[in-house]
Amino acid sequence: MSSNADVVFHSVDNELKMGRERIDKMSPEVVDSNPYSRLMALQRMGIVKEYEQIRQKSVAVVGVGGVGSVTADMLTRCGIGKLLLFDYDKVELANMNRLFFTPDQAGLSKVDAAAKTLNFINPDVAITTHNYNITTMDNFDRFLDAIRTGGVVEGTSVDLVLSCVDNFEARMAINTACNELNLLWFESGVSENAVSGHIQFIRPGETACFGCAPPLVVAENIDEKTLKREGVCAASLPTTMGIVAGMLVQNTLKHLLHFGTVSDYLGYNALIDFFPRMSLKPNPTCDDRYCVQRQHEYMAKPKIEPDCTTTAESETEAPLHEDNLYGIVVVSGDENLLSSNCDKNLTKPSEIPEGLKLAYDAPIVDEDAPQLSNEDDVSLDQLMAQMSGMCKTTAKN
Repeated sequence: MSSNADVVFHSVDNELKMGRERIDKMSPEVVDSNPYSRLMALQRMGIVKEYEQIRQKSVAVVGVGGVGSVTADMLTRCGIGKLLLFDYDKVELANMNRLFFTPDQAGLSKVDAAAKTLNFINPDVAITTHNYNITTMDNFDRFLDAIRTGGVVEGTSVDLVLSCVDNFEARMAINTACNELNLLWFESGVSENAVSGHIQFIRPGETACFGCAPPLVVAENIDEKTLKREGVCAASLPTTMGIVAGMLVQNTLKHLLHFGTVSDYLGYNALIDFFPRMSLKPNPTCDDRYCVQRQHEYMAKPKIEPDCTTTAESETEAPLHEDNLYGIVVVSGDENLLSSNCDKNLTKPSEIPEGLKLAYDAPIVDEDAPQLSNEDDVSLDQLMAQMSGMCKTTAKN
């Protein structure tokens, strides 16, 4: 495990703390000083083909609140290559019921406070902060440019956009930008009563965009700003926020590292622990012209049929666990072998090895007693004789 000499410093209550050195390459070495050993174990166990690919991925997190801050924390601990943080709000003491932020950060901008903490946790992650409201005309163009050129490789786009905002206007801004740039993104949200939430994976042209199935505020032509009542705020639970953030990051990792099944829509109802799943098809008459354009592009693509032969070969190419630490061997079944073993079970009590005993005694068969016949043309007299012989055998026992 190689590393350079860069060290991260973090100040808490005027006390300077030193973070770990930056690491150039992830190592699977199982030692207490390796921050990636548990993550690289996914590769050895066959879950992920090459975990270190995560260092080549760039993710934009829009909204660093109850869900967004935990999402950024998880991605940083997983070793994401680059993280772009978007928010214009400040940390407040009212946010302390949630995870991540601490009281000493009150008054700081959320993106700056988050960046300092995340850099201290994992200095290998490149973090850029964007402290502005993406819904204004000028800032939308800045947002568009940031995700268009925010990839790990300079000049490339981000690999994924994660929406962790709490209002319809910001979600629509993200939807418009991702449709225009043809970028994949996840939408997430938690209900106002804090006991339900969801995530939605949006692939422009293939699945419904956020404007294809408009929410109630659009269907009823409601001004979202009038929904908030004076002196009343939305409820917030760190548990619900953490669960939704976990679902969001888990599906992000599955998409970026190509394992498991990514959910198109995954909901959560905390009252009954219900996790509904569904898929949403795009609306051909969507109001977003870029969404309609992406639909036409997707329909024009040739459909790729899965190659069953290649899949079967790849599955049998190598064992799931190459190291057989316990010497376990799989033996194919043999009917003759099984029948011979069954016959051995009728061993006489005197032949049982010391320390073992039979669960029950095998029946003693009288060789002189007439045996039952499988023939169909057995007479009644013969059957009576056979039953009489069986009775005599039972009486002897």
